This record gives sequence, C-alpha cells and structure tokens, in this order.
Amino acid sequence: MTQFGGIKRCPVCGSESLIYDPSRAEIVCSECGYVLDEDIMDLGPEWRAFEPGQREKRSRVGAPETVMLHDKGLSTDIDWRNKDIHGSDISGGVRAKIYRLRMWQRRMRISDAIDRNLAFALSELDRMGSQLGLPRNIREIGAVLYRKAVINKLVRGRSIEGMVSACLYAACRIANAPRTLDEIEDVSKVDKKEIGRSYRYLARELNLRLRPTSPIDYVMRFGDQLGINEKTKRRAVKILKQAIEKGLTSGKGPTGIAAAAIYIASLLEGEKMTQREVAEVARVTEVTVRNRYKELVEKLNIRIPT
Repeated sequence: MTQFGGIKRCPVCGSESLIYDPSRAEIVCSECGYVLDEDIMDLGPEWRAFEPGQREKRSRVGAPETVMLHDKGLSTDIDWRNKDIHGSDISGGVRAKIYRLRMWQRRMRISDAIDRNLAFALSELDRMGSQLGLPRNIREIGAVLYRKAVINKLVRGRSIEGMVSACLYAACRIANAPRTLDEIEDVSKVDKKEIGRSYRYLARELNLRLRPTSPIDYVMRFGDQLGINEKTKRRAVKILKQAIEKGLTSGKGPTGIAAAAIYIASLLEGEKMTQREVAEVARVTEVTVRNRYKELVEKLNIRIPT
C-alpha cells in the first residue's frame, strides 16, 4: 500500500495503487486515473545533479545541527584551503586578509568562558567516544548531559575531564550499552576514582534515575571479543535470566557474573574457552570468574560435561 500525504486509497474506485507525478505535482490513481491531489509543493532543490561532485557544489546548506559542537554547528566557518570558489589559488595579498579573517572568526566563535569550556569538553567527549567505539547517538546523549551540567553550574570547581568521563559513562548506561569504569579510565585523562566521584555527583544533581547494570548487557560485547558463536551467547543469556529470577546476581559485580555465564555456556556448547581468557575480556580476576562459576553451577543445577 502506498500512502501520500495521508491519502491511502482512491475515493472513486477504492484502489490503493497511487502514483506521484513530480512533473505535474499531482497524485493520481493508477487504476481509474482520478487526480486525488494537485499543485503539491516540491520541497526539494530546484537544481539537478548527476554526480556527487555536482551535488556538493550546488548544495547551499551546511552540516545539520548537532549537540556535539559548542555552537551546535550553527555558526559559519572559513575554509582552511587558500582557494577561491572556482578552486584557483588566491593571491598573496588576499591570502593575508583571509588569514586575519580566519583568526577573528575563531575568536568570535569561542568568545566567552562557557564556549571555551564546551569546545574543549565536547572535543574530549568525541575523542573518548571514538576510542571506545561508541555510536554517535551515545556520544550525543553524553553531550546533552554535559550541557545540562554546565547550565546547572555543576562543572565549576571540578575537573572537566572527570565530568566529561562521567557524562560518557552515564550515557552508556542510559543507552543500555554499559562500559565499565576501567574501560572509561583507559581513554580518559583521570583515574576511575575521580570518574566515579564525578558520576555520583552528576547523577545526584541532575536526578538521573538509572537502573542497575544488568550482566546480560555485557554478554554480546564480551562474546564478540572472545569470538564465540551466537548459540553460545544465547545460552549465556538464558543462564543469566535464570540467575536473575533466583536472585543470584544481587550484590554481585555484573561483569563477573556475565563472564562466568559465558564460560559455562562455552563448556556446554563445546567451545574451548579458559577462565583466564574470559577474565581478561571482562577485566576481572580468574578468582572472581571461578567463584561466580561455582555459584551458578550449584544454584542452577547445571551439569557440566566432562
């Protein structure tokens, strides 16, 4: 079924086969030829492009608005290349003038302390997110959290790096793609103690109601790093669901429980996996994996093949 502007079917013959004719700006029924709508406004460009280069040259809009930039990408920018609109090199006198304009443009874009703070913090957040391999939506959640922290004056007197790391950690939890404090610490310029302190302060002041991290959230990522198959991952998730129902995960570190479930699933599915390999990926000790493994096997009555 084709739907145009809320029109689902032809009022004359009842057909749902509708055609949009851009040359006439009309919506026509393909069965009886009845014109359902006419004089439709074309919101597209008035020019045509037959290759990506032409499209880029003829387009008159910039990048979309984004919270990842301190000015949300709404300001203008002077290109760093010393070429005119036709791609030719500009003369020396004009080049010096362009250089001065470029310098003043940078100063005008970052004119006060808040802009300087946001510019530095958001660039750090983008760098850390890239190194962690986080998708853009999670980085944008972190940027929104940091902007809220700036508006509520929570950054004053605190480490910018610590607050940025805390915002990124919170964003991962909000998006159900949690990262451990150790992983955030690896790409941050502050230690995990400072990140944890900043996160608790941020969550309290912004009234963030985040649910406890579930060990199930770590299974897919840990499984991908270990190279196990999908059947083993699903088996690990099933084990964790049983453990959650019986309250075995309460008070336990989610990464240790997830590592133990993956280890048990690998044994049940016949994949060769050692406790050391699982522990290294989960960033926990072998003792933790061994203890959680024993608890799950005993309480869930799991028979491990010998």
